[in-house]
Amino acid sequence: MTTTQAAAALAHRAAALDTAFGRADLSKRLAGIVAQASGPVVFTTSFGLEDQVLAHAIATAKLPVIFATLDTGRLFPEVYTLWQETEERYGILVRPYYPRHEAVELHIRQNGITGFYASRDARNACCDIRKVEPLGRALAGADTWLTGLRADQSAARGGVKLAEADVARGLLKVSPLIDWTRERALAFAEANDVPLNPLHAQGFVSIGCQPCTRAIRPGEPERAGRWWWEDDAAKECGLHVGPDGKLARSKPAPAETRA
Repeated sequence: MTTTQAAAALAHRAAALDTAFGRADLSKRLAGIVAQASGPVVFTTSFGLEDQVLAHAIATAKLPVIFATLDTGRLFPEVYTLWQETEERYGILVRPYYPRHEAVELHIRQNGITGFYASRDARNACCDIRKVEPLGRALAGADTWLTGLRADQSAARGGVKLAEADVARGLLKVSPLIDWTRERALAFAEANDVPLNPLHAQGFVSIGCQPCTRAIRPGEPERAGRWWWEDDAAKECGLHVGPDGKLARSKPAPAETRA
């Protein structure tokens, strides 16, 4: 199969999932996503609100999904506590993927321990080393990638669909909570006693590496606390952008068409 044919096949599968499960509830969506997969399904979690909702739904349904996380080496202590609590609560193993130590050591020698504050290029390089490259290993051989993206997290994410063809990685990328609001996710977590990071209650809405995350102020968008020193509304680290450097690869659906 040529690259063009493979891309077309992925796009066809993504469209079929959108049609079949665009208005389905979470349990049916997840079951349908797993059923259509022709290979491993990998769920990458950072233990945020949305990821914890998905972890609960996947684990309680006992779906054959691989749990993976990217341990950048600079996470909040609360994340590690929640990691252990989540594994114990649901009887799962979350596979860790770490950055290559040679790359981290070279980057710090060249830029300093907090050099990512100095320039956009240095910050992007740090994200590439600590997140993007390990993600490639986490998704190696996967057919379907599950993420916790929501369309209303930022303007850049507003155009993401339930399912998309990730041609660069050769897999199907699916965001089962894409049409959920934060309030809906919080209500689900409360109703199901889902373990959450206590930092959320302190204003840390979107949690990444400790040096690159702050609590948001009243009225700020969800991802304002990520890389706050950069004047960029997109607020992305590179995990979810396409080859063109853009996150949204389709036009946002009209609000009235979203479930």
